[in-house]
Amino acid sequence: MSRREPIYLDHHATTPVDPRVLEAMLPFFSRDFGNPASHGHVFGWRAEAAVEQGRERLARAIGAADPREIVFTSGATESNNLALFGALRARSPARDHLVTVVTEHRAVLDPARVLEDQGFRVTRLRVDSRGLVDPEDLRAAVDGRTALVSVMAAHNEIGVLQPLAELAAIAHEAGAWFHTDAAQALGKVPLDVQELGVDLLSCTAHKLYGPKGVGALYLRGSRPRVRLVPILHGGGHERGLRSGTLPVPLIVGFGRAAEIATLEREAEARRLRELRERLFRGLSARLGGVHLNGDPERRLPGNLNVWLEGIRADELIAAMPDVAVSTGSACTSASGEPSHVLAALGLPRERVLGSIRIGLGRFTTAEEVDRAVERIAEEVVRRRALTAVR
Repeated sequence: MSRREPIYLDHHATTPVDPRVLEAMLPFFSRDFGNPASHGHVFGWRAEAAVEQGRERLARAIGAADPREIVFTSGATESNNLALFGALRARSPARDHLVTVVTEHRAVLDPARVLEDQGFRVTRLRVDSRGLVDPEDLRAAVDGRTALVSVMAAHNEIGVLQPLAELAAIAHEAGAWFHTDAAQALGKVPLDVQELGVDLLSCTAHKLYGPKGVGALYLRGSRPRVRLVPILHGGGHERGLRSGTLPVPLIVGFGRAAEIATLEREAEARRLRELRERLFRGLSARLGGVHLNGDPERRLPGNLNVWLEGIRADELIAAMPDVAVSTGSACTSASGEPSHVLAALGLPRERVLGSIRIGLGRFTTAEEVDRAVERIAEEVVRRRALTAVR
């Protein structure tokens, strides 16, 4: 009997590069290897043209009015840092207040803490038991000194989709800019910066079947025109906002990945919802005590975050190396700390420690879902029995 491959169900952590994306990238590692800032010869021209095509594709994917509103970075973490530090420093001292949410990714929460240490005011909004922000809480938090409101579009742990358009409108009423970390949302749910009223948007390629090491920050070019203070200096690349030689192959891959995800989004979302329901029904049928975390409707198609009663999630995951799931964000999983996100929902410690995050993706099959159900259920039953014996 041949050994089966492990099942990958952690697509919120990262995704494999789509073969179509890899194919687009390959020439720019060898044949078309030029520096896009080299304007004196054909090698530079080809590289620059490839970068601009990637910029245009990404702009179309988010509904940007002008491709020049896209600034390439090393990933969503850098984009978030540039958005927060850049906006607060650009708008102070007249506006020195940041509003964000307690369930944000560490790539927003940590810069917010640093800004607070530097003398800026930071307000962290709470969420309800489903993980949603109450727009009235934001209305009460903003004032005439609020520079920026930062709210994640789609949550990386519980998949919750925030009401961005309503929140952005409230921010604008106070004269604040609105930023969203859309790393998990891009290519998976409709995302149009014009319709939503988003002024800054962070994203990354490796969450949508593109390469690791490249991301982008969208900055609205008019009404309002967003101006940031850069956090990197040395060459004036990307209109002076992000110095450093551009990684042409990665940008080509990012653009192609965004293009594919946008074209296939609706059909893929339907397929993933069906697989997610198949997975949840399968676990519920095999096990008692299976509870959904987060909003049941306003969530990413491929996200399932569940509490499995009577087990510790970290022990369950360690016992199943053949099924890749997680307890939460890949960036914080190594710390061993309980999820700050589930705790913020007001869930008891037992539920926080007993919850797993499952992320379905483009190459996940129904057969893999059924195998995962069997394997997870088998291990949960075994671990519950061990607990009962103790």
